[in-house]
Amino acid sequence: MSEHPNAIRAMWMRGGTSKGGFFLAADLPADPAARDAFLLRAFGSPDPRQIDGMGGADPLTSKVAIVSRSTEVGADVDYLFLQVFVDQAIVSDAQNCGNMLAGVGPFAIERGLVEAGDAKTKVSIFMVNTGNLATATVQTPGGGVTYDGDARIDGVPGTAAPVPLAFADIAGSSCGALLPTGNAADVVDGVNVTLIDNGMPCVVLRAADVGITGYEDRATLDADETLKARIEAIRLKAGPLMNLGDVTDQSVPKLMLVAAPRNGGAISVRSFIPHRCHASIGVLGAVSVATACLIDGSPAHGVAVVPDGQSKSLDVEHPSGATGCVIDLDENGNVVGAAMLRTARKLFDGNLFG
Repeated sequence: MSEHPNAIRAMWMRGGTSKGGFFLAADLPADPAARDAFLLRAFGSPDPRQIDGMGGADPLTSKVAIVSRSTEVGADVDYLFLQVFVDQAIVSDAQNCGNMLAGVGPFAIERGLVEAGDAKTKVSIFMVNTGNLATATVQTPGGGVTYDGDARIDGVPGTAAPVPLAFADIAGSSCGALLPTGNAADVVDGVNVTLIDNGMPCVVLRAADVGITGYEDRATLDADETLKARIEAIRLKAGPLMNLGDVTDQSVPKLMLVAAPRNGGAISVRSFIPHRCHASIGVLGAVSVATACLIDGSPAHGVAVVPDGQSKSLDVEHPSGATGCVIDLDENGNVVGAAMLRTARKLFDGNLFG
Protein backbone atom coordinates (compact mmCIF):
# COMPACT_ATOMS: atom_id res chain seq x y z
CA MET A 1 0.00 0.00 0.00
CA SER A 2 1.08 3.58 -0.63
CA GLU A 3 1.43 5.93 2.36
CA HIS A 4 -1.39 8.02 0.86
CA PRO A 5 -4.70 6.65 2.21
CA ASN A 6 -6.43 6.68 -1.18
CA ALA A 7 -3.51 5.44 -3.28
CA ILE A 8 -2.63 1.88 -4.27
CA ARG A 9 0.42 0.75 -6.20
CA ALA A 10 -0.44 -0.28 -9.75
CA MET A 11 1.15 -0.99 -13.09
CA TRP A 12 -0.72 -0.17 -16.28
CA MET A 13 0.03 -2.54 -19.14
CA ARG A 14 -1.16 -3.47 -22.56
CA GLY A 15 -1.71 -7.19 -22.70
CA GLY A 16 -2.42 -8.47 -26.20
CA THR A 17 -5.23 -6.30 -27.58
CA SER A 18 -6.46 -5.26 -24.13
CA LYS A 19 -5.23 -2.80 -21.52
CA GLY A 20 -5.68 -2.33 -17.81
CA GLY A 21 -4.33 -2.26 -14.29
CA PHE A 22 -2.06 -4.93 -12.79
CA PHE A 23 -1.97 -5.20 -9.01
CA LEU A 24 -0.34 -7.34 -6.35
CA ALA A 25 -3.14 -8.92 -4.35
CA ALA A 26 -1.54 -7.68 -1.12
CA ASP A 27 -1.78 -4.08 -2.33
CA LEU A 28 -5.58 -4.16 -2.72
CA PRO A 29 -8.24 -4.33 0.01
CA ALA A 30 -8.78 -7.92 1.10
CA ASP A 31 -12.55 -7.46 1.28
CA PRO A 32 -13.98 -7.96 -2.25
CA ALA A 33 -16.64 -5.27 -1.78
CA ALA A 34 -14.04 -2.70 -0.71
CA ARG A 35 -11.73 -3.80 -3.52
CA ASP A 36 -14.46 -3.45 -6.13
CA ALA A 37 -15.53 -0.07 -4.80
CA PHE A 38 -11.95 1.16 -5.15
CA LEU A 39 -11.67 -0.21 -8.69
CA LEU A 40 -14.93 1.40 -9.80
CA ARG A 41 -13.69 4.78 -8.53
CA ALA A 42 -10.23 4.31 -10.00
CA PHE A 43 -11.56 3.36 -13.44
CA GLY A 44 -14.29 6.02 -13.44
CA SER A 45 -17.25 3.65 -13.64
CA PRO A 46 -20.14 3.86 -14.17
CA ASP A 47 -19.79 6.48 -16.88
CA PRO A 48 -19.75 5.96 -20.68
CA ARG A 49 -16.58 8.09 -20.94
CA GLN A 50 -15.00 6.93 -17.65
CA ILE A 51 -13.89 10.54 -17.56
CA ASP A 52 -13.14 10.53 -13.82
CA GLY A 53 -10.87 7.50 -13.91
CA MET A 54 -8.28 5.47 -15.80
CA GLY A 55 -10.68 3.42 -17.93
CA GLY A 56 -10.62 4.05 -21.66
CA ALA A 57 -14.41 4.09 -22.25
CA ASP A 58 -14.24 0.59 -23.72
CA PRO A 59 -14.51 -2.87 -22.14
CA LEU A 60 -11.13 -3.74 -23.68
CA THR A 61 -9.40 -0.98 -21.69
CA SER A 62 -11.31 -1.45 -18.42
CA LYS A 63 -9.65 -4.59 -17.11
CA VAL A 64 -7.81 -5.72 -14.00
CA ALA A 65 -5.23 -8.41 -13.26
CA ILE A 66 -4.57 -9.29 -9.62
CA VAL A 67 -1.42 -11.35 -9.11
CA SER A 68 0.09 -13.16 -6.14
CA ARG A 69 2.46 -16.03 -5.38
CA SER A 70 0.70 -19.34 -5.87
CA THR A 71 0.27 -22.26 -3.51
CA GLU A 72 -1.09 -24.40 -6.37
CA VAL A 73 1.04 -27.35 -7.44
CA GLY A 74 2.93 -26.53 -10.63
CA ALA A 75 2.09 -22.81 -10.59
CA ASP A 76 4.35 -19.83 -9.91
CA VAL A 77 1.64 -17.21 -9.54
CA ASP A 78 -2.12 -16.85 -9.23
CA TYR A 79 -3.94 -14.54 -11.64
CA LEU A 80 -7.43 -13.25 -10.92
CA PHE A 81 -9.03 -11.34 -13.79
CA LEU A 82 -11.70 -8.72 -13.15
CA GLN A 83 -13.79 -6.95 -15.78
CA VAL A 84 -14.74 -3.44 -14.69
CA PHE A 85 -17.92 -2.55 -16.54
CA VAL A 86 -17.85 0.84 -18.23
CA ASP A 87 -21.41 2.11 -17.76
CA GLN A 88 -22.56 -0.07 -14.87
CA ALA A 89 -21.31 -0.33 -11.29
CA ILE A 90 -20.23 -3.94 -11.80
CA VAL A 91 -16.88 -5.66 -11.31
CA SER A 92 -17.09 -9.23 -12.61
CA ASP A 93 -14.89 -12.29 -12.10
CA ALA A 94 -17.08 -14.47 -14.36
CA GLN A 95 -14.44 -15.02 -17.04
CA ASN A 96 -10.76 -15.30 -17.84
CA CYS A 97 -8.94 -12.85 -20.09
CA GLY A 98 -6.21 -14.34 -22.26
CA ASN A 99 -5.06 -10.95 -23.52
CA MET A 100 -4.37 -9.54 -20.05
CA LEU A 101 -2.75 -12.91 -19.30
CA ALA A 102 0.08 -11.85 -21.62
CA GLY A 103 1.09 -9.18 -19.09
CA VAL A 104 0.97 -11.41 -16.02
CA GLY A 105 4.35 -13.08 -16.57
CA PRO A 106 6.25 -9.82 -17.12
CA PHE A 107 4.46 -8.20 -14.18
CA ALA A 108 5.26 -11.13 -11.88
CA ILE A 109 8.95 -10.86 -12.77
CA GLU A 110 8.98 -7.07 -12.40
CA ARG A 111 7.41 -7.32 -8.94
CA GLY A 112 9.86 -10.01 -7.81
CA LEU A 113 7.38 -12.90 -7.60
CA VAL A 114 9.37 -14.91 -10.17
CA GLU A 115 13.12 -14.85 -10.68
CA ALA A 116 14.17 -14.04 -14.24
CA GLY A 117 16.36 -16.39 -16.24
CA ASP A 118 19.20 -15.35 -18.54
CA ALA A 119 17.32 -15.26 -21.85
CA LYS A 120 13.75 -16.49 -21.46
CA THR A 121 11.69 -17.17 -18.36
CA LYS A 122 8.71 -19.51 -18.24
CA VAL A 123 6.02 -18.41 -15.81
CA SER A 124 3.36 -20.93 -14.84
CA ILE A 125 0.11 -19.10 -14.11
CA PHE A 126 -2.89 -20.44 -12.22
CA MET A 127 -5.99 -18.74 -13.63
CA VAL A 128 -8.11 -18.29 -10.51
CA ASN A 129 -11.33 -17.56 -12.41
CA THR A 130 -11.45 -21.03 -13.93
CA GLY A 131 -8.88 -23.12 -12.05
CA ASN A 132 -6.70 -23.79 -15.10
CA LEU A 133 -3.00 -23.39 -15.81
CA ALA A 134 -1.26 -21.43 -18.54
CA THR A 135 2.42 -21.02 -19.26
CA ALA A 136 3.82 -17.71 -20.50
CA THR A 137 7.34 -17.45 -21.92
CA VAL A 138 8.79 -14.00 -21.17
CA GLN A 139 11.84 -12.53 -22.87
CA THR A 140 14.42 -11.76 -20.15
CA PRO A 141 17.80 -11.05 -21.78
CA GLY A 142 20.39 -10.31 -19.10
CA GLY A 143 17.97 -11.27 -16.34
CA GLY A 144 15.40 -8.51 -16.88
CA VAL A 145 12.11 -8.19 -18.74
CA THR A 146 12.25 -6.60 -22.17
CA TYR A 147 9.17 -5.38 -23.99
CA ASP A 148 10.99 -4.58 -27.24
CA GLY A 149 11.03 -7.11 -30.05
CA ASP A 150 9.94 -8.06 -33.53
CA ALA A 151 6.66 -9.86 -32.80
CA ARG A 152 3.55 -8.40 -34.38
CA ILE A 153 -0.08 -9.12 -33.52
CA ASP A 154 -3.11 -7.80 -35.36
CA GLY A 155 -4.92 -5.05 -33.49
CA VAL A 156 -1.73 -3.55 -32.02
CA PRO A 157 0.48 -1.11 -33.94
CA GLY A 158 4.22 -1.77 -34.21
CA THR A 159 6.14 -4.69 -32.78
CA ALA A 160 7.08 -5.96 -29.33
CA ALA A 161 8.72 -8.87 -27.56
CA PRO A 162 6.83 -12.13 -28.10
CA VAL A 163 4.92 -13.68 -25.21
CA PRO A 164 3.86 -17.19 -26.28
CA LEU A 165 0.98 -18.55 -24.20
CA ALA A 166 0.27 -22.25 -23.86
CA PHE A 167 -2.95 -23.65 -22.40
CA ALA A 168 -3.83 -27.14 -21.26
CA ASP A 169 -7.03 -28.66 -19.86
CA ILE A 170 -9.10 -25.52 -20.41
CA ALA A 171 -12.09 -27.29 -21.96
CA GLY A 172 -15.18 -26.65 -19.85
CA SER A 173 -13.33 -24.31 -17.51
CA SER A 174 -16.46 -22.25 -16.75
CA CYS A 175 -19.30 -24.46 -17.98
CA GLY A 176 -18.11 -27.88 -16.82
CA ALA A 177 -17.68 -29.34 -20.31
CA LEU A 178 -16.41 -28.33 -23.72
CA LEU A 179 -20.00 -28.68 -24.99
CA PRO A 180 -22.13 -28.06 -21.89
CA THR A 181 -25.31 -29.40 -23.52
CA GLY A 182 -23.46 -32.37 -25.01
CA ASN A 183 -24.52 -31.29 -28.50
CA ALA A 184 -22.52 -30.03 -31.47
CA ALA A 185 -25.45 -27.73 -32.20
CA ASP A 186 -28.57 -26.56 -30.42
CA VAL A 187 -31.45 -24.34 -31.46
CA VAL A 188 -31.78 -21.33 -29.17
CA ASP A 189 -34.49 -18.77 -29.83
CA GLY A 190 -34.90 -20.19 -33.32
CA VAL A 191 -31.21 -19.96 -34.26
CA ASN A 192 -28.75 -22.82 -34.77
CA VAL A 193 -25.85 -22.34 -32.31
CA THR A 194 -22.92 -24.14 -30.75
CA LEU A 195 -22.62 -23.60 -27.00
CA ILE A 196 -18.93 -24.10 -26.28
CA ASP A 197 -16.32 -23.43 -23.60
CA ASN A 198 -12.68 -24.03 -24.43
CA GLY A 199 -11.42 -21.44 -21.99
CA MET A 200 -14.18 -18.90 -22.72
CA PRO A 201 -17.94 -19.58 -22.74
CA CYS A 202 -19.17 -18.68 -26.22
CA VAL A 203 -22.34 -18.89 -28.27
CA VAL A 204 -21.22 -19.49 -31.86
CA LEU A 205 -23.73 -18.82 -34.64
CA ARG A 206 -23.73 -17.98 -38.32
CA ALA A 207 -23.84 -14.23 -38.90
CA ALA A 208 -26.27 -14.80 -41.78
CA ASP A 209 -28.76 -16.40 -39.38
CA VAL A 210 -29.24 -13.06 -37.60
CA GLY A 211 -29.38 -10.97 -40.73
CA ILE A 212 -25.82 -9.72 -41.28
CA THR A 213 -22.92 -10.76 -43.49
CA GLY A 214 -20.35 -11.11 -40.71
CA TYR A 215 -17.95 -8.78 -42.49
CA GLU A 216 -19.33 -5.47 -41.19
CA ASP A 217 -17.03 -3.10 -39.29
CA ARG A 218 -17.27 -2.59 -35.56
CA ALA A 219 -19.01 0.79 -35.68
CA THR A 220 -21.75 -0.51 -37.98
CA LEU A 221 -22.50 -3.44 -35.70
CA ASP A 222 -22.40 -1.35 -32.52
CA ALA A 223 -25.00 0.96 -34.07
CA ASP A 224 -27.32 -1.91 -35.03
CA GLU A 225 -29.70 -1.96 -32.05
CA THR A 226 -32.00 -4.50 -33.71
CA LEU A 227 -29.12 -6.96 -34.09
CA LYS A 228 -27.90 -6.39 -30.54
CA ALA A 229 -31.36 -7.00 -29.10
CA ARG A 230 -31.66 -10.19 -31.15
CA ILE A 231 -28.37 -11.68 -30.03
CA GLU A 232 -28.88 -10.59 -26.41
CA ALA A 233 -32.13 -12.56 -26.37
CA ILE A 234 -30.16 -15.60 -27.56
CA ARG A 235 -27.45 -15.00 -24.95
CA LEU A 236 -29.92 -14.79 -22.07
CA LYS A 237 -31.50 -18.10 -23.07
CA ALA A 238 -28.11 -19.74 -23.63
CA GLY A 239 -26.80 -18.86 -20.15
CA PRO A 240 -28.80 -21.47 -18.20
CA LEU A 241 -28.14 -24.09 -20.90
CA MET A 242 -24.41 -23.50 -20.39
CA ASN A 243 -24.64 -23.94 -16.60
CA LEU A 244 -24.04 -20.21 -16.12
CA GLY A 245 -27.46 -19.37 -14.70
CA ASP A 246 -28.95 -15.90 -15.18
CA VAL A 247 -26.35 -14.02 -17.26
CA THR A 248 -28.18 -10.67 -17.41
CA ASP A 249 -25.41 -8.91 -15.46
CA GLN A 250 -22.57 -11.21 -16.51
CA SER A 251 -19.93 -10.66 -19.17
CA VAL A 252 -20.26 -14.25 -20.39
CA PRO A 253 -21.14 -15.99 -22.57
CA LYS A 254 -19.68 -14.06 -25.50
CA LEU A 255 -21.52 -14.01 -28.83
CA MET A 256 -19.47 -15.14 -31.83
CA LEU A 257 -21.05 -14.38 -35.21
CA VAL A 258 -19.15 -16.37 -37.82
CA ALA A 259 -18.83 -16.38 -41.59
CA ALA A 260 -16.57 -17.98 -44.18
CA PRO A 261 -13.01 -16.60 -44.17
CA ARG A 262 -12.07 -13.91 -46.66
CA ASN A 263 -8.33 -13.45 -46.12
CA GLY A 264 -6.83 -16.92 -46.07
CA GLY A 265 -7.79 -17.79 -42.51
CA ALA A 266 -9.95 -20.54 -41.08
CA ILE A 267 -13.04 -18.48 -40.24
CA SER A 268 -14.24 -14.88 -39.92
CA VAL A 269 -15.86 -13.69 -36.69
CA ARG A 270 -17.53 -10.68 -35.16
CA SER A 271 -17.35 -11.02 -31.38
CA PHE A 272 -19.72 -9.32 -28.92
CA ILE A 273 -18.32 -9.01 -25.38
CA PRO A 274 -21.28 -9.23 -24.80
CA HIS A 275 -23.01 -5.92 -25.63
CA ARG A 276 -20.39 -4.23 -27.79
CA CYS A 277 -18.53 -5.54 -30.79
CA HIS A 278 -14.90 -6.42 -30.07
CA ALA A 279 -12.25 -4.52 -32.03
CA SER A 280 -10.54 -7.89 -32.56
CA ILE A 281 -11.27 -11.01 -30.48
CA GLY A 282 -10.26 -12.22 -27.05
CA VAL A 283 -7.54 -14.86 -26.82
CA LEU A 284 -9.67 -17.53 -25.21
CA GLY A 285 -12.65 -16.51 -27.33
CA ALA A 286 -10.51 -17.18 -30.39
CA VAL A 287 -9.53 -20.57 -28.96
CA SER A 288 -13.19 -21.47 -28.42
CA VAL A 289 -14.18 -20.37 -31.95
CA ALA A 290 -11.24 -22.23 -33.49
CA THR A 291 -12.30 -25.33 -31.57
CA ALA A 292 -15.89 -24.96 -32.80
CA CYS A 293 -14.51 -25.05 -36.35
CA LEU A 294 -13.36 -28.62 -35.65
CA ILE A 295 -16.74 -29.91 -34.41
CA ASP A 296 -18.69 -31.59 -37.18
CA GLY A 297 -22.26 -30.31 -37.21
CA SER A 298 -21.51 -26.93 -35.64
CA PRO A 299 -22.40 -23.68 -37.47
CA ALA A 300 -18.69 -22.80 -37.46
CA HIS A 301 -17.65 -26.10 -39.05
CA GLY A 302 -20.08 -25.45 -41.88
CA VAL A 303 -18.29 -22.26 -43.00
CA ALA A 304 -14.70 -22.90 -41.83
CA VAL A 305 -11.63 -23.87 -43.82
CA VAL A 306 -9.81 -26.39 -41.61
CA PRO A 307 -6.31 -27.79 -42.30
CA ASP A 308 -5.41 -31.46 -41.95
CA GLY A 309 -3.35 -32.98 -39.12
CA GLN A 310 -3.59 -33.49 -35.36
CA SER A 311 -2.00 -30.08 -34.66
CA LYS A 312 -4.05 -27.50 -36.50
CA SER A 313 -3.05 -23.86 -37.06
CA LEU A 314 -6.17 -21.77 -37.52
CA ASP A 315 -6.28 -18.03 -38.12
CA VAL A 316 -9.48 -16.49 -36.77
CA GLU A 317 -10.20 -13.38 -38.85
CA HIS A 318 -11.68 -10.36 -37.06
CA PRO A 319 -12.14 -6.60 -37.68
CA SER A 320 -8.47 -5.80 -36.92
CA GLY A 321 -6.85 -8.69 -38.79
CA ALA A 322 -6.51 -12.26 -37.53
CA THR A 323 -5.59 -14.15 -34.36
CA GLY A 324 -3.60 -17.33 -34.85
CA CYS A 325 -4.46 -20.38 -32.75
CA VAL A 326 -2.82 -23.79 -32.61
CA ILE A 327 -5.25 -26.49 -31.46
CA ASP A 328 -3.78 -29.91 -30.63
CA LEU A 329 -5.93 -33.03 -30.90
CA ASP A 330 -5.33 -36.56 -29.70
CA GLU A 331 -5.74 -39.63 -31.92
CA ASN A 332 -9.48 -39.64 -31.15
CA GLY A 333 -9.96 -36.02 -32.21
CA ASN A 334 -10.31 -34.66 -28.68
CA VAL A 335 -8.83 -31.24 -27.88
CA VAL A 336 -5.80 -31.63 -25.61
CA GLY A 337 -4.04 -28.27 -25.87
CA ALA A 338 -4.03 -24.80 -27.36
CA ALA A 339 -1.41 -22.10 -27.84
CA MET A 340 -1.02 -18.65 -29.33
CA LEU A 341 1.33 -15.70 -29.59
CA ARG A 342 0.69 -12.45 -27.73
CA THR A 343 2.75 -9.40 -26.79
CA ALA A 344 2.67 -6.97 -23.84
CA ARG A 345 4.04 -3.56 -22.95
CA LYS A 346 4.48 -1.74 -19.65
CA LEU A 347 2.91 1.71 -19.83
CA PHE A 348 2.98 3.11 -16.30
CA ASP A 349 4.12 2.15 -12.82
CA GLY A 350 3.07 4.19 -9.80
CA ASN A 351 0.20 5.02 -7.47
CA LEU A 352 -3.44 4.81 -8.50
CA PHE A 353 -5.92 6.99 -6.63
CA GLY A 354 -9.41 5.79 -5.90
